[in-house]
Amino acid sequence: MIFKTFLIKYGEIGIKGKNRYLFEDALVKQIRHALKHVDGEFEVRKEQGRIYVDTLSDYEYDEVVEALKRVFGIVGICPVVVTEDEGFEKLAETVTGYLAKEYDSHTQTFKVDSRRARKNYPKNSMELNADLGEKILDAFPEMKVDVHKPEMVLNVEIREKIYIYSLIIPGAGGMPVGTNGKAMLLLSGGIDSPVAGYMIAKRGVKIDAVYFHAPPYTSERAKQKVVDLASIVARYSGPINLHVVNFTDIQLYIYEKCPHEELTIIMRRYMMRIAEHFAKETGSLGLITGESIGQVASQTMQSLAATNEVCTMPVYRPLIGFDKQEIVDVSLKIDAYETSILPYEDCCTIFVAKHPVTKPNINIIKRSETKLEEKIDELVKEAIDTTETIWVEAKA
Repeated sequence: MIFKTFLIKYGEIGIKGKNRYLFEDALVKQIRHALKHVDGEFEVRKEQGRIYVDTLSDYEYDEVVEALKRVFGIVGICPVVVTEDEGFEKLAETVTGYLAKEYDSHTQTFKVDSRRARKNYPKNSMELNADLGEKILDAFPEMKVDVHKPEMVLNVEIREKIYIYSLIIPGAGGMPVGTNGKAMLLLSGGIDSPVAGYMIAKRGVKIDAVYFHAPPYTSERAKQKVVDLASIVARYSGPINLHVVNFTDIQLYIYEKCPHEELTIIMRRYMMRIAEHFAKETGSLGLITGESIGQVASQTMQSLAATNEVCTMPVYRPLIGFDKQEIVDVSLKIDAYETSILPYEDCCTIFVAKHPVTKPNINIIKRSETKLEEKIDELVKEAIDTTETIWVEAKA
C-alpha cells in the first residue's frame, strides 16, 4: 500500500507533564531535519497529543522509514490509513480493504484495539472492537480472534479523522537531541568512542567532538576515518563540529621528558585538558569518552581517576560497565563497526609503552608532569590555535 501518513509514537516524552510540549516541539524539529535528506515533500504536525508525518508528494517508503528510525525520541513508526468519519459501515469497509491489501495471507489471529478520542462518536471503544471484529471475521473467515496473544493487532483511533494501522516499526527510543544540553566527545578511530557518542546523543544531548591527530605518525586516511565515523554518528545526533587537534609535538615532548610507562596516562591528561578547553568555548556541559573499566591499561580505576583529576567539568562514560562484545554489538547496530576496524592507527596506538603503568599514583604523575613545564603550555596553546574545525553532516 501507498501510505500518505505516518503516526509517530513517543515514549518518555509522554510523562513530562507541563513541559511535554517542549519535548514534542524538539521531536518535531528533529523529524523535519531527518526528512530534509529524503526525496519528497513532507509535513510534520502535532495534533491532540500525537505527531504525524504527512507525505505531500511521491516518496520512497523504505527511505522515509529508515530516516525516522534514526530520530531519537521515536519509539514507534506507524504507517496509517486516514479516512473521514462517514459512518460505521464505511469504516468497516475501509478496515477490511486495508487488511486485504496489507496482508497476503488472512489466516492469522487478531484483535481490534480501538481508541475513541472523540467522545461524540456513537460507538464506544468496546463496541467498536466487537463490531469491527465481527466485520473482519465475515470478510476473512479463516482469521480468528485472540485478545491475549494475537499475531496482528488492528489499531483504530477515532479523532477528527479516523486512523487505522496494524504495523508499529520500532524507533530508536531515547530523547530528542538538544533537549538535554551539549557535550564534547573525545572521538578516536576505534570502536568505542562512536558508540559512546551515539549513546549520549540518545539521551537528548547535542554533541560536538574533538580528535587528536599526530602527523606524520598518523596518516590523512586515519583522519578521514574519524571524519567518516563522525558522519555515521551524525545520522543520529545531527551535524557535529569536529575539532581536529595536531597533537604530535605534545606527544613527542611527553615521550622525551616523561617515563615511558606513564606516557599514556600523561597523554590522556593533556587530551582531557584540551578537550575541556573546546567544551567550555562551545558551551558544552561535559566531556564524553568511550572508556570501559579494565579494557586496557589506561582504563583501570586508578587510571581513570588520574585522568579525571585534570577535569573541572563532568566526564560521561556511557560504556563504563560494558564488555567488548556489548560495545561491538552497538557498533554493528549503528553501522560504525566496519569503519572503526579499518587499519588506520590513531595517536593513542602509536606512542604506547610496552609495559604501561596500570595503577598510576596521581602524585607521581604530577611530579613527572613538572618535567614538561619549560614549554608544555606553549605547545598546548599552539595545538589549540592551529586546530582545524570540520562541520560534519550525516553520512548517506
